[in-house]
Amino acid sequence: MSNVEKILADGELIVTGRLIDASNATLLAQCTLDNEIVKCIYKPIAGERPLWDFQDGNLAQREFAAYLISEYLEMHIVPLTILRDGPFGIGMVQEWIDIDQDIDLAEFFSQDDPQLRKMALFDAVINNTDRKIGHLLPHPDGRLFGCDHGVTFHHEYKLRTVLWQWAGSDLTEDEISSLQALQEILETDESGTLQSLITQTELLSLKSRIDALIKDRSFPLPSTDWPAIPWPAF
Repeated sequence: MSNVEKILADGELIVTGRLIDASNATLLAQCTLDNEIVKCIYKPIAGERPLWDFQDGNLAQREFAAYLISEYLEMHIVPLTILRDGPFGIGMVQEWIDIDQDIDLAEFFSQDDPQLRKMALFDAVINNTDRKIGHLLPHPDGRLFGCDHGVTFHHEYKLRTVLWQWAGSDLTEDEISSLQALQEILETDESGTLQSLITQTELLSLKSRIDALIKDRSFPLPSTDWPAIPWPAF
């Protein structure tokens, strides 16, 4: 366990503000342990808005599941994320990411950038239904992170994203190898971690999506039965 993870897991969680534009309760917070402070986002399950196509009280678990998939793929594009208790009950706690203010996201999101491509593949794997421009977090050190992964892992194909610039493009050998490695991890997940976070049907659909990506050797195309871009796009 890294020092930051220990502080997020064991530190005193104090709410300092709220992001008012979020549809679910999204609270600014900090965790303090042994005089060390880590800024974070806290999304309590109690503050989740019911959705017609996702089960109630499960968005925080999906955020954590998305973090695990990012780690399994060795992409490291989801900020450190845990589940823990807090002032408003159990919820998701995620390390805060300071973004590079010099990057214009309205221009950046549509570029042929390797890190955006990695994000697009990640979204295809987790079946992200809400990849908005504002969910991209370019860090000043050059890394790219993504946030807001609560509406993911649906068993039906519902990919909605602003990152369609590689639709239908061939996957590289490295990308296919990464997907194959993920297959092996999921098949040997003896602890059943993901099974405790998403439904069995959704887990089977996750494996099927990975199988299809490897078989087709290409990025998916937009669905003709579902809006391909989230609204609002930002």
